Amino acid sequence: MGKILTIHGGVPLEGTVRVGGAKNLVPKAMVAALLGGTPSVLRNVPEIKDVVVVRSLLEIHGVKVEQDPTTGDLTMDPTEVKTASNQAIDAHAGDSRIPILFCGPLIHSLGEAFIPDLGGCRIGDRPIDFHLEVLREFGAVVDKAPDGIRISAPNGLTGAKLSLQYPSVGTTEQVLLSAVRAKGVTEVSNAAIEPEILDLISLLQKMGAIISVHRDRVIRIQGVDQLTGFDHTALPDRNEAASWASAALVTKGDIFVQDAQQRDLTAFLHVYRQIGGEFEVKSNGIRFYHPGGDLNPLILETDVHPGFMTDWQQPLVVALTQAKGVSVIHETVYENRFGFTDALVRMGSTVQVHTDCLGSTPCRFGQRNFKHSAVVVGPAKLTGADIDVPDLRGGFSHLIAALAAEGTSRVTGIEIINRGYEHFMDKLQSLGANVELSN
Repeated sequence: MGKILTIHGGVPLEGTVRVGGAKNLVPKAMVAALLGGTPSVLRNVPEIKDVVVVRSLLEIHGVKVEQDPTTGDLTMDPTEVKTASNQAIDAHAGDSRIPILFCGPLIHSLGEAFIPDLGGCRIGDRPIDFHLEVLREFGAVVDKAPDGIRISAPNGLTGAKLSLQYPSVGTTEQVLLSAVRAKGVTEVSNAAIEPEILDLISLLQKMGAIISVHRDRVIRIQGVDQLTGFDHTALPDRNEAASWASAALVTKGDIFVQDAQQRDLTAFLHVYRQIGGEFEVKSNGIRFYHPGGDLNPLILETDVHPGFMTDWQQPLVVALTQAKGVSVIHETVYENRFGFTDALVRMGSTVQVHTDCLGSTPCRFGQRNFKHSAVVVGPAKLTGADIDVPDLRGGFSHLIAALAAEGTSRVTGIEIINRGYEHFMDKLQSLGANVELSN
């Protein structure tokens, strides 16, 4: 049995929270340390479970990891990298999909890599076939076994010309981490260009990688024989910033999100103001608040960057349950991201999910029976309920719905939230939330 979070709703969240380094960058930056011939230093590292998982995986592969007790900065020394046992990898990787990104760096260092069955949030299929196909294009041999997958390249990896079916963040990361030390030139078209991808490119350039980003989502990488370590400060987590912004709107609160950056939240800020939320951009962060009056319904489609990010969708749906009228949301990135709305319905919201594409953006999920569109009718009077967290962003969404609801909610499965939200209990309490954590 995990811990139970009891939430007494109806209290506006007010105060200041600081966002740390991006969850969607820091674990991948840690993996990149495997590529260097000297130690790397990573700064602005959040205390989240994904960091703990990747640190454990690095250590069982012989990487010496030290953390500054004051700043939290990580120093990673890969000079004695070694093969880890299948059992050790499996024991440390069960809750994360990050191990698939170890393949390229480990092949460059050891000639092979083993990947166990992968975990992660239950928000869509997210098959690793794209990753495996990329590795095959680089010349790797993929052998599937009952306990996982072994990938080897006796002759090393060789650059390739790749065209991704979809601008997948994970697959683009795989290309970058594999190509920087591959022989020859790699060109990938239809690549992801999220801020976290560009920050990873900046980090790899510090190591000595030769990478250029071109128009129309094309990235070119000239492989090099050796790389050095890096000293890099991770960009702030834009997804956590957007989550707290939605929390301010849902609870009719006022939250200053320290270190939030306007540049990486442009699409979110546009939609936030359309709904009726307000914000003030300051030199050290962004203040988000509910200005009073009715919230506005809208039609929204998620998309890859620079569109409205899928991770912003779930907390914002909770805000739309309080808007006056009918909102339509079309999810085009993950096919199963509306499962969290079942709890919102039990709390009093009117939300219907559909298999039809209720939007104009080209979508991979049309005619495939995935419930990837939602219609939300508001405003709804939310009441407390017993909730089990389904996934990271959905879980945070449940929390802010419970914080806005009348009465008491009991939330289980909150350990999932620790994957992406640093010190979220402390932050909730600092904002005035009436919450209790018990066994």
